[in-house]
Amino acid sequence: MHIFSQSFKYDHSWSHVVIGMWHKYPNPHCTHVVNVDVLDRTIDPITGIIRTERVLGCKQKAPSWIVKLFGGSEDAFVREISFIDPATQTATITSVNLSLSQFATCYERIQYRPMSSTQTSFTQTAEIQARMNMWRSMTDKFEDWLVQRFEQNAISGKAGFSDVLRTMWEAKEQRTAPS
Repeated sequence: MHIFSQSFKYDHSWSHVVIGMWHKYPNPHCTHVVNVDVLDRTIDPITGIIRTERVLGCKQKAPSWIVKLFGGSEDAFVREISFIDPATQTATITSVNLSLSQFATCYERIQYRPMSSTQTSFTQTAEIQARMNMWRSMTDKFEDWLVQRFEQNAISGKAGFSDVLRTMWEAKEQRTAPS
């Protein structure tokens, strides 16, 4: 198993970041995400926690050796479940790949928490594991490729989400600015 993790801060309030989560896709930095479907959304009447389940449809170009070894197509699907807790101001998102999960799994966990009234911390961890019996060196090579691909997508995701937040913030500033 290989682990990828990163953390940083967004210069936006927690509520602004959480609202932005629902507007992250589409964006020009993450063209691999082609659709997002909400499967379920509930609000716990006691805790106020909002639970949302979505499926993200992606198009990923895989190296030819992976396509030859495992087959498949460019189409991939990811299941995402988020929990927004307004009382503790915590947003937790977990996701796991649905496509080719018999060969490899990527379990991702993201958390947003306020650092101040104008900053939000972001932490992301992904556990990536090949799930087949093969030579250890081949498994390591496959997991290394998956981690590299995940890291590239994480960089694009950060850039795209930063742009979404900036655009939303600028739009809000323009609406509230005195004329």
